[in-house]
Amino acid sequence: MPAAVTALRLSIVGRVQGVGFRAWTVDEAMRRNLRGWVRNRRDGSVEALIIGQPDAIAAMVTACRRGPPMSHVDAVHQDTTDDDGSAGFFERATD
Repeated sequence: MPAAVTALRLSIVGRVQGVGFRAWTVDEAMRRNLRGWVRNRRDGSVEALIIGQPDAIAAMVTACRRGPPMSHVDAVHQDTTDDDGSAGFFERATD
């Protein structure tokens, strides 16, 4: 039986805006069959909601700690949250 679907909200800090982080996150999440979204925050961080199987979420968190080639990730903060019902994985407007 598959593990229960879980959800995490990530806050990714560092040089993560203007380096393709959101598009990279969408590609990485879709490759892992995750649902959710990603957006820039006005404070310079990137926020993501990732929903899926625990092993895929763990792999995504690890990937976010590296980020795309031009980024420099200082920290990835994570909190468990509720599944918001997102269909697919997409970019949201800056908040």
